[in-house]
Amino acid sequence: MGHPPRGRPGGGEPVSQDIAAIRQALHDNHRAPEGAARNARAERLLAEVEQTGDTPLLIEALSHLLQAYNYSSERDKLFVPFARLLRLWDEQPGEFDEQAAHSLHWYFKWVSTDMLDQPHVPVASMEKWLGEMEHRYRLAGHSERAVRQGEFCLARHIGDRERAERAYAAWLAADRDRMADCHACELHDQGSWQARLGRDEQALELWRPVLDGRYTCAHEPHAVLAASLLPLLRLGRADEARAHHLRGHRMLRPMESMRGWVAMHVEFCTLTGNEARGLEILSDRPAYFTDSGNPDSLMDHLAVTAMLMDRLVDLGHGDRTVPGPAGTSWTARTLAEYARGEALAIAARFDARNGTDAVSALVRERLAQQPLVERLPLGMRSARSAPTAPAKAPVSSAAPERAGVDELLAEARRLSEARHPDAGRAWAAVAEAAGDTVLDDLALAEVDDHRAMARTTDAADAVRLFRSAAERYEAAGDPGEAAAARARGALALALGGDAEAAVVAADEAVARALALHAEGEASTRQAAGALLCRVRVHLLRVHDEDDTEAPGQAAAPEAAVAELLDFAAPHRADPLVMDRVADAMCVRGDLAAHSGDASAAAELYTAAASLFHEAGLPWYAASPEARLVPMARHLGDVETAERAARSALEHGASYLEASGSARLHLHLTEILVGTGRFEEAVEHALEAGHWADEAGESADVGAYARHQLGGSLLRAGRAAEAAAVLEGVLPELTVDDHGDGMVVQTLWWLGDALTELGEPRGAAEHWLKAADIARRWPAQDDHAMLANLAGQALYRAGLNAEADRAYERACALWRDLGDVHGAVRALRVRAWIAVREGQAGPEAARAFMAAAAEECERALPAAEDPAARARLCAELADTHRQTGELIADQGPDGATYGEALPYVEKAVSGFMKAGEDFTDLRTAAELMAAWLEADLGDKPGATRRAESVLATYADATGDTADARRAEATAVLEYVA
Repeated sequence: MGHPPRGRPGGGEPVSQDIAAIRQALHDNHRAPEGAARNARAERLLAEVEQTGDTPLLIEALSHLLQAYNYSSERDKLFVPFARLLRLWDEQPGEFDEQAAHSLHWYFKWVSTDMLDQPHVPVASMEKWLGEMEHRYRLAGHSERAVRQGEFCLARHIGDRERAERAYAAWLAADRDRMADCHACELHDQGSWQARLGRDEQALELWRPVLDGRYTCAHEPHAVLAASLLPLLRLGRADEARAHHLRGHRMLRPMESMRGWVAMHVEFCTLTGNEARGLEILSDRPAYFTDSGNPDSLMDHLAVTAMLMDRLVDLGHGDRTVPGPAGTSWTARTLAEYARGEALAIAARFDARNGTDAVSALVRERLAQQPLVERLPLGMRSARSAPTAPAKAPVSSAAPERAGVDELLAEARRLSEARHPDAGRAWAAVAEAAGDTVLDDLALAEVDDHRAMARTTDAADAVRLFRSAAERYEAAGDPGEAAAARARGALALALGGDAEAAVVAADEAVARALALHAEGEASTRQAAGALLCRVRVHLLRVHDEDDTEAPGQAAAPEAAVAELLDFAAPHRADPLVMDRVADAMCVRGDLAAHSGDASAAAELYTAAASLFHEAGLPWYAASPEARLVPMARHLGDVETAERAARSALEHGASYLEASGSARLHLHLTEILVGTGRFEEAVEHALEAGHWADEAGESADVGAYARHQLGGSLLRAGRAAEAAAVLEGVLPELTVDDHGDGMVVQTLWWLGDALTELGEPRGAAEHWLKAADIARRWPAQDDHAMLANLAGQALYRAGLNAEADRAYERACALWRDLGDVHGAVRALRVRAWIAVREGQAGPEAARAFMAAAAEECERALPAAEDPAARARLCAELADTHRQTGELIADQGPDGATYGEALPYVEKAVSGFMKAGEDFTDLRTAAELMAAWLEADLGDKPGATRRAESVLATYADATGDTADARRAEATAVLEYVA
């Protein structure tokens, strides 16, 4: 998938203004984004060129049009301009310069490859074309490497493995020359073949130099990143696959011609539980459903669309509205049927052309894939997963087999006695298997009891079921559990909002339980359970009535806790009572936290967690451990907070609510970021975002988690992933909902990430947006720094006027803040901008340097601290050095060296005055002065300076010392 040089340079003879303008327009259009607009512009330019009668320009325009078609969704159009170019070559070869001739032969590869993607082109025509290509290459003296690669692609496409293997070996054996695809593209095809053969490890090894950035081109590593997704998943390297998705899809988004590789990202999302992300990708380019210029990539797009829709149907979302071809409203179910049919129809056209079933077989294999991992959080916002529960089997009129029910009942009772969180599911299985007619009163009571516990969102139904359970416990001869069930019913009343009735019901249930306990008809655990329910009723009442400031009611939970602890004190060592005590202590911790006593709360949560562990109930310890985390962080005890968060996640991972999991992972993220452990922070931020989405908290907790994820990725050195995540979360954030600080930090990090990726223009855009928000803050340090960063990015992007304005803004802010160094450096950059083409010019540049020097000189008398004074001296010296460099660069052939030298000498003196900490800067200035003196004919002066530098680093080690010695030696050789 190589590509030719951009375009041939114009000849040396004079050209008319119109021809020069057309050539410039061709150059500008080459740099435009891929797509129909660029293609249309290329067609119009060709029409203009045809009116000039300039054959070399016609060759250039045809070449440009062919390139535009090739890198777009209209690849089927490239055959016509290529045929015209080939005819011109045959008829007027002298009109082709070396570069145009090279490009013509390069296009043979594009044409042979594109024929494969067009099912109307017969195999015989493709074979003939390969022969023509081989003949032309031989005549031109080119290697057969590209020809054998083309043969391999043909054989692979039609399913002729034996021929493909022969051609593959011949391709690798042939010499590389200028007609060979670039290394990146060749490795892509080679690795893809290994992956097709099931050799995923070999494929990834071949792709490594592309993935590592050693070999790149216009479309690599974009394509290899996409191709590597499934091999990585199949090898269990899901973290790498996620990174490749985030990095790769971001690179593909602006490139219209990459539909087939975008399809690989949709496929990846479908196979990793990221269906919502897959839908987002599909919605990015609706035209992908209908662009017909490349049937092969259309087939890929439709096949993965069908995969994704089938998955949504399986998850119970068949009636969900989804993006599809324009002009029709689509549901997942209807689009699945349409996309599958269309993909298979295109495959059938290829097979009819090829005389094999190879293409259809690959499409069917793709459609049949099942998820490779249950879920893989990507760090992007996703809809809450809600798979439909499988339909219940119809209940038989005959009584179920007693043995099966007895086994389920025994398992449910075992789990209940162990106080295991899975007991509820076990009782649900009993109820489903048996029905009401098979179970005795005790079993029916237990079923109703656990059904009520599961009714977290229907308080009225829970109250009804608890009442039924109590009646059935009574009938079964267990009045103690009946009293405990009535206490649980009181708590359900409180959860439903009827606080007064709940208090009355709880008091009645507790009185009944304590009386039964005194008579020996209720166990200590049952009575303690009733007391605990009353504690929770009072606690809910306090939280509900916070705004009423009712001190008597606020004391009620504490009194209820005290009564429970007094009752349980004689039985505290009993494991069946220990967890009740732990629950009470946890409530007491909640009360302390509610009153603002974080230290007491932390002690109580710690004690509660210890009791749960002692009782052999680690899954319940997760609750107080989770509560302990924010208390410990508030107290500055980061080690305890981290330990508690990890323990809560370890012991409660399967039983914590999604919201609780999100917050624990987020706490750990912040702790890890604060201690510089960014790689691990990334993992917890990913989990935090996932669980926030599951909890329906995407807009707040989820957005903050993704914000933290982006920052952690950036600081872990993973800028491409960071950019994708931060670009994804940015639209979710608003100043009103998330605060201006979070928005500014996200923009700041995104600017940093884009800078790392070599995208200075985008970085500047985000930094300027952040600066406009920070402008309103009382402290202006961030505003100044953001303006300065924007200036740097604009300078690197070559946007000189914009960069100058940003630095002007930064300089004023630094000056207002009293930051002399910031103001001086901004002035110096403005000087360098001034000497760029089309800017203010050398005199303005000198004025900026002079102003920078004046800033330092004004500040020096007031600098009493020796270290601050030394830094100012060095800043002034560097200003002199840069002034000398600027002047030296202005004159032709060293005409201004004499004027520049005194500034550099002042720099040397200034750095010396600043002290030993600035030795490296001083010696750099000394060597600059030495070169100037050498070119001015002062060989002794240059020699003295070079020898001085050598003496300075005589015993020094390190890169700087080596570089200074090498340069000083070069000076001595120059003047010898």
